[in-house]
Amino acid sequence: MTTTTQQSAIEIMKERHSVRKYTQYEMPQADLNAILEATITAPSAWNLQHWKFLVIQSEEQKQKLLPIAYNQQQVVDSSVTIAILGDLEANLNAEKVYGEVVNKGFMTPEVKDILTGQINRAYTNEQFARDAAVSNSSLAAMQLMLAAKAKGYDTVAMGGFDKEKFIKEFNIPERYVPTMLISVGKAAEKAHGTLRLPLDEVVAYETF
Repeated sequence: MTTTTQQSAIEIMKERHSVRKYTQYEMPQADLNAILEATITAPSAWNLQHWKFLVIQSEEQKQKLLPIAYNQQQVVDSSVTIAILGDLEANLNAEKVYGEVVNKGFMTPEVKDILTGQINRAYTNEQFARDAAVSNSSLAAMQLMLAAKAKGYDTVAMGGFDKEKFIKEFNIPERYVPTMLISVGKAAEKAHGTLRLPLDEVVAYETF
């Protein structure tokens, strides 16, 4: 009898390190789908799911991305690079999200109207919309990296790229703001460990 063990979420978190050197490996679509399916279960404010993902995996598109990402070699060597985009108009998702909840009997139409009203008023503030787009899409980004690790892949998140050129080259709609790029693939060499500050330097209780 064959027995298999699954790593705990905490074990995966501890084992995930940023990898910048990758082997040439064609990721099966089933693996990519599984990672993305896990990613979209991330939490989000009001459940508006403030994210969009642009998957860059063809050699042609990778080469377009390379100079935009300041020639970081992982964008061409990894299996895929996924652009995490934040939704500046996530309030437009409210009707669909809450309409389904009402249809299933989990919420009354009156409560739905109150919530959507609150959401739409909040989104009249452009800074609020931008902050929400970045913070909530970042939750999905971290979940993507953990899901990838659980499927046997390594990742590196990149904030270092020319966002204006990226938007132009890849035809990003005005609705979305680039949050980060994440390269995903099979590591060519083991990632080196990194220092983590001790808890007593990063945690405060009750107040400072």
